[in-house]
Amino acid sequence: MKGIVLAGGRATRLRPLTLVTSKQLLPVYDRPMIYYPINTLKKSGITDILIIIAPDYSGQFLNLLGSGEELGVNLNYAVQKEPKGLADAFIIGQHFIGNDSVTMILGDNIFDPDFSADISNFSTGAQIFAKKVSDPNRFGVVEFDQDMTAISIEEKPTVAKSDYAVVGLYTYDNRVVNYAKNLTPSARGEIEITDINNLYLKNKELKVNLIDTYWQDAGTLDSLLEAGNYMAKKI
Repeated sequence: MKGIVLAGGRATRLRPLTLVTSKQLLPVYDRPMIYYPINTLKKSGITDILIIIAPDYSGQFLNLLGSGEELGVNLNYAVQKEPKGLADAFIIGQHFIGNDSVTMILGDNIFDPDFSADISNFSTGAQIFAKKVSDPNRFGVVEFDQDMTAISIEEKPTVAKSDYAVVGLYTYDNRVVNYAKNLTPSARGEIEITDINNLYLKNKELKVNLIDTYWQDAGTLDSLLEAGNYMAKKI
């Protein structure tokens, strides 16, 4: 199992903070944000990790993280020149992934739960995680039937079919690379991770695990502050 941390993008919602550094290098309490997703992968048994970064602050990532030895992981780096959607990570990382399965985590997602059992037991298909939220329109939304079996996933809907958001942690078998290459860009010009999830769902190969422990998408000023406060109390 390989790991990818997607840490590109422009993070306009966090300006002016992100005029001086990458969002994923901003502090969440006592450490840079990027430490949290790396640690989530490490706790799940994944130590071979690709960091996908934007070109503007790539040197800062290298200065901070280096080879990853101090964090107990082996880090590789790739530059995403333009944000093209989350699924673009699998195209950028195709040579790194090779013939392996892959778990991708978004660089601004802060998790408390331990995913090691779910990830170590993964064999084929796709596995994602969902959490009940108050603002599902910000995320990919999973619709369930009465037996809590996933029946659809929609990206940032105007009217959400449920209040379960897909969180930023995804595990796929090796087919994800070819799936990503063949995606048609959405109306906003991006290749969407939701479209990949729906491909696996259509083939009845998508597992959706519900979580009820801490998760925060620290992509806004308020959620960044909340994540820092949570970690301050936890530590």
